[in-house]
Amino acid sequence: MGFDNLMFKLDEAITGLLGQWDVFSTLIVGSLVTFIAYQVFTSRDPDAHPMLLARQAQASPVRQEGESAVFRSHSAPHGMPLNSGLNVKDPGDSKWSRGKDGDLRDVWRKVVSGPVDQEGKVTGEKGELLTVLGSEQIIKHDIADITRQINLIGQHIKQNGGSNVAIYLPNSVEFLATLFACSFYDLTAVLVPYHQDEPIEKIVSLLQKSKADTVVAAVGSFPFDVIAKSYPALKQLIWVVDEGSKHMDWNEVPKGTGGPVNVSTWQEIIQDSAPTVGTDLPAVDRTTQPKNVLAFWPSGELVEYTNANITAGIAGQLTSIPTTQRITNKDLFLPVDSLSTIYPLVLTLSALYSNASVALNSVAGLSPDLVLATQGTAPTVIVASASTLIKTHTETAAKLNSQLYQFVHWFQSKSLVQQGVMPVASMFSRMFDSLRPIIGTTPGKLRLIYVSEQAGAPPTPLSAETLNDLRIYLGARIIYALTAAKVAGAVTQTGLYDYRIDGVNEKYSHFGAPVTSIEVFFKDSKTHKTSDQVSAGEIYVRGPAVVGEEASLGVDGQMKADHTLALF
Repeated sequence: MGFDNLMFKLDEAITGLLGQWDVFSTLIVGSLVTFIAYQVFTSRDPDAHPMLLARQAQASPVRQEGESAVFRSHSAPHGMPLNSGLNVKDPGDSKWSRGKDGDLRDVWRKVVSGPVDQEGKVTGEKGELLTVLGSEQIIKHDIADITRQINLIGQHIKQNGGSNVAIYLPNSVEFLATLFACSFYDLTAVLVPYHQDEPIEKIVSLLQKSKADTVVAAVGSFPFDVIAKSYPALKQLIWVVDEGSKHMDWNEVPKGTGGPVNVSTWQEIIQDSAPTVGTDLPAVDRTTQPKNVLAFWPSGELVEYTNANITAGIAGQLTSIPTTQRITNKDLFLPVDSLSTIYPLVLTLSALYSNASVALNSVAGLSPDLVLATQGTAPTVIVASASTLIKTHTETAAKLNSQLYQFVHWFQSKSLVQQGVMPVASMFSRMFDSLRPIIGTTPGKLRLIYVSEQAGAPPTPLSAETLNDLRIYLGARIIYALTAAKVAGAVTQTGLYDYRIDGVNEKYSHFGAPVTSIEVFFKDSKTHKTSDQVSAGEIYVRGPAVVGEEASLGVDGQMKADHTLALF
């Protein structure tokens, strides 16, 4: 009887429900089913497991008095050596043996050989070197021809008594060729910041500080007669002449300039040699290291990087992002920042060693306009300055300020911050594509942006909210790095899949975990002390990418609960 009574009541309830059913009931149920179906079919797993973001660096089990624990990347755990090189294997080396650290010469050799496996067999297409002129003209350079330029320029400088070579050029093939020529021909490269209309006194001051005896410069970038009088130690000047100035005689030395200066042009040095001369690179002598590379920090400090520092910096970049997202020969890398700055240079060398195609634009580093600097090509990976991204963010936010877009932006931000995935384009977001920055000739192809904050330099902070907006505006992931004068490459950098906004209204976003060639610790300062609960104080770094193996960054910071570095 109990069961029959239960079924009777159930039948009565269903009959009563259906008897009251109307069009509004249909709409409510239909909406509910649609919402559940949408959530089920559009849900995606986060790009990174939340546990990987909760503890991003590994702390040493003990610490010294007045210091914090030492923090390392999980990819370079304590008890193992930090990543110091490129794992280079010469012909004849066993494929089971540990590779050599290598140097800058091995970077160019990898460009020439192309991607190879452990047995030395070519596994893919070589990357290309491109020069972008304006929005339409792209010059593809023959790698063999650049090899010849490296040899001929290096031999010319060496034969004329050059030793310290100042490179005063915008981003160009000649910049890279001069750098590699210095590494192959035992010359010291000096990276002089290139700025149009730079006061001649500033250029002379930089040359004096670096003790340069040879200058490779863009034609017309400074008055030769003035600099020859102001800097009598100058022995050689090599002009890099653009197409529009080749008809002029740039070899003539003005009268009254003082001591003898060998003036020549890049193009004549190359053209005056037989086509068969300089086609083969010199053999690498592993018993010697190339000379150091000198670079100027924004504060004016001259820093001397060894080849070991630079190769460790390259190794740190190659191994500090997930394998599936590393730069490959399918990428087109574009440095939007100046190559005379060590962080963009290390990333460019990393791209070359990865056999990616590299595009060079003389506008890079001179203009803060990201759209202008990327026109004429379709980059997949770029490195830009913080000031460039701030300008891009400010201009884009001013355009995308409607109430409808704010609603769309909220959904995309929720996808990033709460679900941990890059937002996908929708019918509503595509309505605003015309107002977004047009990056390159193929919008949407850009996948990764590198940007940095320079410790000790005038600050250009990027907040977590700003980085979140930029990921949505540009449709690309962003790596935010902390760089320092005494470090080749990055000190720490955010995880590729870390989209969190962990501190609302903070001046800086966090800077992630140390790269694999660096370890970070803190020493007590006047205002910040380390305790058992907090790791804070003056930031110190150690590792093969650090000049002198250990250095202070000169700024205070702390390691947050998730083991990411933050500045105060």
